[in-house]
Amino acid sequence: MSREKVLQLLRAQEGYLSGEALSRDLSLSRAAVWKAVEGLRKDGYEIEARTGLGYRLISVPDVLTEGEIRRYLGSGGLLGCELHCLDSVDSTNTYAKKLAMQGAPEGTVVIANHQTAGRGRMGRQFQSPKDKGIYLTLLLRPCLPPARLMPVTAMAGVAVCDAVEKVCGVRPGLKWPNDPVIGKRKLCGVLTEMSLEGETGQVQYLVLGIGINMSQTAEDFTPDVAQIATSLNTSLGWAVCRSELAAALIREVERLYLTLLCGDLSEYLAAYRRDCVNLGKTVQLLGEEREVVTAVDIDEEFGLVVRTANGEEKTVRSGEVSVRGMYGYVE
Repeated sequence: MSREKVLQLLRAQEGYLSGEALSRDLSLSRAAVWKAVEGLRKDGYEIEARTGLGYRLISVPDVLTEGEIRRYLGSGGLLGCELHCLDSVDSTNTYAKKLAMQGAPEGTVVIANHQTAGRGRMGRQFQSPKDKGIYLTLLLRPCLPPARLMPVTAMAGVAVCDAVEKVCGVRPGLKWPNDPVIGKRKLCGVLTEMSLEGETGQVQYLVLGIGINMSQTAEDFTPDVAQIATSLNTSLGWAVCRSELAAALIREVERLYLTLLCGDLSEYLAAYRRDCVNLGKTVQLLGEEREVVTAVDIDEEFGLVVRTANGEEKTVRSGEVSVRGMYGYVE
């Protein structure tokens, strides 16, 4: 706790802050202040010490700690009431589900610096190297029937685009059904999992997992993934603060959730239609058979409306088929 208090005072000071002032303001011994400063340095904070002047905070590390995230998140709000910041975990979704079964409150957020067994849609692996991304899961307990929750994953794609735009000034596109993309490559993965009560079918909890590639290069991905994935820093050409983007993402998911509870999804549907990079393009449906079609619209339930070669229109759902092709090419 003394580290956080020392850090808070150093942040608030434009110049140097004496050890005597830190000791007095925090009711700590000079030795305790020195120990807190050394601990912060070990955590990656650059703190200058000058005789007769005191300490000065030079720079902060790009870390996903509760202190750094709350610096941007602020107080209040539904989501982020509890933050579990982990250096490494098998999967933030798996960890969040364990917390849910132990009675963790709605709004609990699990965020990790590294996943050893990150999971994506349809049983795929989500590659989650250390210090390179944001791997985050939010725990929700909506009093809604499961059918009302089906748009969550698609809406989460919009929330990611909103958060990136607010922090970076650049808006990604969306590859149906829920993949934010930038520079024609996948930037993020979204995985939603739900638990239902056996007898009543009521929703016990929903966990929404979001993984954003932040500073990966091609060498951080397996060869097959490197062909289709990118990271935010690589695409933009400059480094984005992970804790700032994580906080923005939590707030955007909170806005999504409140909208979902209200029931009027028109704002998100309009944003999805605007951002969807597939519309007007030739894509390939990957179901039991492959079929080349044209993507023409997104329906009210975020399904993809396509036109077949014979002019027939039909809607496909993300649980039924996958889609390949965007930006006018078919893979």
